[in-house]
Amino acid sequence: MQVLTTAINEVKLIIPKVFEDERGYFFESWQQQRFAQLVAPVSFVQDNQSLSQKGTLRGLHWQEEHPQDKLISVLSGAIFDVAVDIRPESPTYGKWVGETLSAENHRQLFIPKGFAHGFYVLSETAIVSYKCSDFYHPEAERSIRWDDPTLAIQWPVQGLPLLSVKDAGAQLFQPR
Repeated sequence: MQVLTTAINEVKLIIPKVFEDERGYFFESWQQQRFAQLVAPVSFVQDNQSLSQKGTLRGLHWQEEHPQDKLISVLSGAIFDVAVDIRPESPTYGKWVGETLSAENHRQLFIPKGFAHGFYVLSETAIVSYKCSDFYHPEAERSIRWDDPTLAIQWPVQGLPLLSVKDAGAQLFQPR
C-alpha cells in the first residue's frame, strides 16, 4: 500500500496495491502489521457500514469522551470524505481536508482521534464501510453543522443535501 500525507499530517490517504486481470481485481483492504508500521498503531474494535443515496450528507460527527480513530472505505459508489481537526492544541485546529473515495479508486482515509468526520454521496448510491478504534457511545457523540461558515468546507453539494434530523440540528463550530 501507498500512504500519502494530506494537508493535515495526521490524516492519511491510503492507496492499496490492486491486482487486476480478466477475472476482476484483488487487493488487501486491511493488514494490521503493515498499517501499524506505515500509518498508526491502531487496534480497531468495530466495523460500521452505511448505504446512502445521492445527495446524502452524513456528519460532521465525533465522540467526545470515547474518541475514535476511523478508517473509511467505499464498497460501492463514491463519496467526498471530510476530516476536521477539532484538537484545540493543534496547529491545524479548525482546518479540514477532503478526499474523493470510491469503489473504483479503492482509496481509504485514515482519520485519527480528535477529528470530526463527515461525507457527501456523489454517486446514485454509496456503501461506506469504516473501522473504529472504540465502540459507539451515543451519549458521547457530538456534531458540527456541515455548512459551518467558520470551517468553510468546500463540499461538492448540488442543491440542498439530504440530512438526518440530528445533522440538520447540529451546532456551529465553537472554537476553544
